[in-house]
Amino acid sequence: MIKTKDAVLASLKASGDYVSGETLGETLGISRTAINAAVNALRRDGYEISSSTNKGYIVTRSPDAVNYGELLALLPPERVQKIALLDSVDSTNNRLHELAVADAPDGQVVIAESQHAGRGRYGRSFVSPRGKGIYLSVLFRPHALQPASAATLAAWVAVSIGNAVQKTCGVRPDIKWVNDLVLNKRKICGILTETTVESETGHIRHVIVGAGLNVNESAEDFPPDLRDTATSLFAETGQRFDRAPIVAQIVRELDALSLAWPHEKEKFLAAYRQQCVTVGNTVRLTGKEERIGFAQAIDDNFGLIVRLEDGTQTTVISGEVSVRGLYGYV
Repeated sequence: MIKTKDAVLASLKASGDYVSGETLGETLGISRTAINAAVNALRRDGYEISSSTNKGYIVTRSPDAVNYGELLALLPPERVQKIALLDSVDSTNNRLHELAVADAPDGQVVIAESQHAGRGRYGRSFVSPRGKGIYLSVLFRPHALQPASAATLAAWVAVSIGNAVQKTCGVRPDIKWVNDLVLNKRKICGILTETTVESETGHIRHVIVGAGLNVNESAEDFPPDLRDTATSLFAETGQRFDRAPIVAQIVRELDALSLAWPHEKEKFLAAYRQQCVTVGNTVRLTGKEERIGFAQAIDDNFGLIVRLEDGTQTTVISGEVSVRGLYGYV
């Protein structure tokens, strides 16, 4: 729910300069008393706001917060209306599924400060320390598509989130097939897609894409068994990042993806091929049996072309692929 303090914060952040109480009141349609109350509430939330009798108010320091005020300063109000911000949840994908069943609109987003049962692929847990990372799910409602059409969506999302990271943080993650984002050979982002299909038509009812991006975690924020495989933007760059601008850019990139999918495949495929770190490396395929091979290329449907040790060639479209030199596979 968007509150008065969110509207005041958005106006102050969007300006970046002093804003008079009179201007705030006229713009937002609220009283000076309401403005003072909002400013005091923001100060209690950790914002440093200076005031001047002749100039008004200015934000001089902000906490690393993902709230409606921060997002309203970066995204159109109508877009923010389709974003649900939660303090804690079992899984943002689970919560968004509940909203989807209740007819949430295309583009609905759920973001949580922490997850106590975050999920990755194959039922793995996803570590989600409070206030450190970005835990986000977005709803896609494609029209009359077969489930096979959604199989490549995770790869498109990997490209899109990589774009957001590069634009906001100045570093470009690699992609480990099919949809993990990697910095310096360790994982910074996991992506999970879940598709619901109409039984009568076989068409996709909706697709939920969840992403967990490690932003400001230190090594101590990860369990000991993950410290050699997981990392964060902070751990790799030495710089702490405000999460709200990253969230806003992820939303923009995923909105652009929604408009492009699936007819702009060549654009995303070219980007994916350029960024995929799996190609050119020895890989281990796991499933019914473990197989070793060499990743040769990405095919036109985002499948991984692998030459196996016996000389045969196979194309992997799903499953677990480990890459030599990444995540402890040596």
